[in-house]
Amino acid sequence: MKRSYDLTIIGGGIIGTALAWRLSQRYPRKRVVLLEKESEVALHQTGRNSGVIHAGVYYPPDSLKARYCRQGLKEVIAFCRQQQIPYAQPGKLIVATSEQEVQRLEKLWFRCQDNGLQPQWVDAYELHRMEANISGKAAIRVKDTGIVDYARVARRMLELAQKNGVEVRFSAQVQGLDEGSQGVTVKTNEEVIQTERLVNCAGLMTDRLARMMGLEPDFQIIPFRGEYFRLPKRLNQICRHLIYPVPDPSLPFLGVHLTRMIDGSVTVGPNAVLAAGREAYQWRRFSGTDCMQMATFGGFWRLMGRYWQSGLEEMKNSLWTSGYLQQVRKYCPQIQRRDLQPYPSGIRAQAVNAKGEMLHDFHFLQTERSLHVGNAPSPAATSSIPIADALIQKLVGDGEQHF
Repeated sequence: MKRSYDLTIIGGGIIGTALAWRLSQRYPRKRVVLLEKESEVALHQTGRNSGVIHAGVYYPPDSLKARYCRQGLKEVIAFCRQQQIPYAQPGKLIVATSEQEVQRLEKLWFRCQDNGLQPQWVDAYELHRMEANISGKAAIRVKDTGIVDYARVARRMLELAQKNGVEVRFSAQVQGLDEGSQGVTVKTNEEVIQTERLVNCAGLMTDRLARMMGLEPDFQIIPFRGEYFRLPKRLNQICRHLIYPVPDPSLPFLGVHLTRMIDGSVTVGPNAVLAAGREAYQWRRFSGTDCMQMATFGGFWRLMGRYWQSGLEEMKNSLWTSGYLQQVRKYCPQIQRRDLQPYPSGIRAQAVNAKGEMLHDFHFLQTERSLHVGNAPSPAATSSIPIADALIQKLVGDGEQHF
C-alpha cells in the first residue's frame, strides 16, 4: 500500500530541515514527509563544518549567495535567539601577510562595501593590538561574522516541523524515483510513497537523485574533503576573532583558517583535498562507484587540468602535516606541529559542469513536479532559511492555488 503526501523532502541536512520547518509554518495542513538515509539529521555537510555564520564578504553582489547570505545571517541569529540556541559574533579578521595579499585585501574591502557590510581596515599595529598572536601587514575586520552549532540548529528546526505535523523517516534509502502527470512515486528500502511534489535536498547525492528521475543535470557533484585539526585547550584563547587568510583568486577555496567554535575550542582548517568518495572522510575510505563516476565525467578531467598543481599541493599537505602547518603559521607563528590534534573532516559537495568549471552560486533544477537543490556549498548553512523560502516560492509558482 502506497502512502500519499502533498510534499516529500529528501535530505535531512540544514536545507531540508529548514524547508520542512518553513513549510509547516506556512502550510500546516499539507501532508509533508522528510526522508533521511541516516539514523539522524545533520550527519554530513551540516554537522561537519566550521560552524561559521557568514556575513557575505566574498560573493558577487548580484549573486544568490550574496543576497541569501546577508538575509540568512539575520534569520539564523533571530532563530537562535528565539529558540535559545547558543551563538556568538566574535567577528572575523582577514589577514594579509605580504604586499601582494594587501593588494588583494583592498579589493575585498570594496567587495565588502558592495555587499552592504561595514568593514574596518586594520593596519599592522592595530592588528597586533587586537590579536597579539596574529602576524600580518594589514587586515579587514568584519564584525558581523558569527559561530553556531548548525547540527543543533537543524535538529531544532526538525523538532518544530514535527510539532506542526511533518513526518520523518530515518534510515530511508531512496531507491527509485518516477515522475508522472499526477506526482512522483518514491521507492525507498522500506516503502513506496506517492507524492504530489518532491524537493531533493540530498547534498552530496543530489545529482544522482536527479538522474534517478530521468533528468540530465548540467553538472556533477565532485567531493572535496575538508580536513580540520583542533588546538589543545591551553590555546583556546589564542585568538578572539575568526582568523582567515586572504584567498588566492586563482584557487576556488578560502584557505586554512582559525575558527573559535561555539564550545570554546579553536579549530584549524579546512583544506580542500579531492576525496575518493562522496563520504570518504578519511584517506582509507574509498568508493569504487564514486571514483568511476568521476573518471568517466569529462568535466572532472578539465577541472583537474586547471587545478592540478594546487590539487597536488593540497594532497601533499594532507599527507605531511608540516605543509598544512606552514599555511596557518603564516599568520599565527605560535602554533606548533604538536598542537594539531585530530578533528572530524567534512566533505564539500561541489557541483562541476562539463567544461570543468565549478558552479560558484546556488543552483536549482525544476520540473513540473520536482525541485532539486543542485549546488549549495558554503554559505548554504548561513543561507538555509532564505534558501528554504526561495524553494517554497518556486513550489508555489504563480499562485497559492497551484500548491
